[in-house]
Amino acid sequence: MAAHADIFLINTRGKGTYEITDAVELIVKAAGIKTGTATVFVQHTSASLVIYENADPSARKDLHEYFERLVPENTPWFVHTSEGPDDMPSHLRMVLTRTSEVIPVINGRLALGTWQGIFLFEHRRAPHSRRVVVSVVG
Repeated sequence: MAAHADIFLINTRGKGTYEITDAVELIVKAAGIKTGTATVFVQHTSASLVIYENADPSARKDLHEYFERLVPENTPWFVHTSEGPDDMPSHLRMVLTRTSEVIPVINGRLALGTWQGIFLFEHRRAPHSRRVVVSVVG
């Protein structure tokens, strides 16, 4: 069994989703593994990963609005607020999504559906530099 791993950074401009599919595909290609799996992992507790619709940006706008309503800032009973009003909501939003995704690799490519993309979901208002680890085995 062959294995390959790499890390890349994605700089965010604050809350929102940032497509990383192409960056992950480059690592899969560099791995030279034709059949296996790619595990994508974000090394943070206030950002997450989602596989989501990548054709119509309005789908992501609705996702963002849903999370704003589901876990609003300035909730009076949050205790963990030392880094600001978006601190605790960012952690809860991360828990409600995922920090990793596993995608099959077939013929050396990610086996994503036609309208699927891999997105880093930034839950903080301020810009951040996020570390994403990709491990390919097969």
